[in-house]
Amino acid sequence: MNAPATGRRGTPDFLLLILTLILVGFGIVMVFSASSSMTAVMERFGNDPLYFTRRQLMFAGVGTVMMLILMNIRYERYKVWFAPFLLVTLVLLVAVLFTGEINGARSWIVVGPFSIQPTEFAKIALILYLAAIISRKQEKFREFKRGLLPALLVPGLVAGLILVQPDPGSAAVLVAAVAVILVVGGANLLHVALTGLALAGAGGLALGVYMLLNPGFDGGFRMSRLTAFRDPFADAQGAGYQLLRSLEAFGHGGLTGTGLGNSVQKLFYLPYAYNDFIYAVIAEELGFIGASMFILFYLFFLWRMLVVALRCPDLFGTLVGVGMVTLVAVQALVNMGGVSGAIPITGVTLPFVSYGGSSLLSLMMGMGVLLSISREYNRLQGQDKSS
Repeated sequence: MNAPATGRRGTPDFLLLILTLILVGFGIVMVFSASSSMTAVMERFGNDPLYFTRRQLMFAGVGTVMMLILMNIRYERYKVWFAPFLLVTLVLLVAVLFTGEINGARSWIVVGPFSIQPTEFAKIALILYLAAIISRKQEKFREFKRGLLPALLVPGLVAGLILVQPDPGSAAVLVAAVAVILVVGGANLLHVALTGLALAGAGGLALGVYMLLNPGFDGGFRMSRLTAFRDPFADAQGAGYQLLRSLEAFGHGGLTGTGLGNSVQKLFYLPYAYNDFIYAVIAEELGFIGASMFILFYLFFLWRMLVVALRCPDLFGTLVGVGMVTLVAVQALVNMGGVSGAIPITGVTLPFVSYGGSSLLSLMMGMGVLLSISREYNRLQGQDKSS
């Protein structure tokens, strides 16, 4: 393992920084477009068309400051600093289980006019944890008892706490990121596959036992989302309502879209148009061409993240970068796939674009760490040129 660098640091990857700010800025514009017409006529939001936009701007401002601060800290320090961060998120994940339900889940801790979703910060904490553990174990990580099994205990605990809320969508995204980090970190593929099968079997067995003990259990709201995915027209005014309105938004947008701010579905037809279903509003207002260009931009953004990760000369930095890429890519895929009817709706947000303070803050913190990693590669490049 390379020793921590000393001396003058390199410059951050400005392309990645600019792409991040563009994506966040586009998200603010779309949050305004998707929410202003609704909040302007609702007393609950003070008849304020900028209710969600103002909050998102504040979250983006705080997130930008955090990103710049973390970007200017040597990334090697996160090998140690992950521990208190992870501990705090674990405490919050336990505390959130004792709060009241919001939208059928105990996922938020209300603090004054704001709410914190610990799950979003737990994703970043786990990426740092796994990267630190794997980079320390090195070759021992290929062993099951001394390598893989101990490293999986904390992710298993976190995933379990998230499922209890319940938030299966976030748990699935987290598991995907963990799996990729394990594989890239050098874990034995057979061990990873067998562990995955064992966990899936245990989960299925637990669900089966629960259903036997509770004959009236039908899966509730989340099971209805699965059945709605198979045939949304079977319950068009119930479980299939959101998906049908989302598909109508795609259809109404056509090739070129209705124009920015001219969405019809956001006018009280499509629930959570500013949050989980913001991509449907993008497709309606910008059309197939605009929605496709957005995906291409997103792919370019992910590619740049991956380039930064793979350029890092240190295993820890590479694993952190790969974890961030996987987290953002899988969550975006699950979100866009759900609102377009390609996969069941899970309730996860579109990274950097959907309204949500916890999601935006945690992701921008993660980007700060990734930009710090990019500075090490640029430092080495500068040394090579000067020598």
